[in-house]
Amino acid sequence: MSAPSKVILHGLTQDGRKFRPSDWAERLCGAVASYDKNRRITFHPCVSLASINGIKCVVVETSLEQDDEMLFEFLIEFATENKLKIEYDSALESA
Repeated sequence: MSAPSKVILHGLTQDGRKFRPSDWAERLCGAVASYDKNRRITFHPCVSLASINGIKCVVVETSLEQDDEMLFEFLIEFATENKLKIEYDSALESA
């Protein structure tokens, strides 16, 4: 079995409730985004939005841990503190 290539932060709490606010994934991705010279938002290449089985998720490439450990830890801590379901996946198909 290969090492996981992605960490999926699901919009469900560990007890199965939908995480609120409903735009949490967009807010989290926006918090780690930057702006280009034309003042357009540029999302981090290792952090993306996804919908898996109708649930909003944030997908984090595990390579981010090597590239920007503080950012990776921030995202994992967010999920941990909010008791979100965290899945380590080595074969996630594009959502």
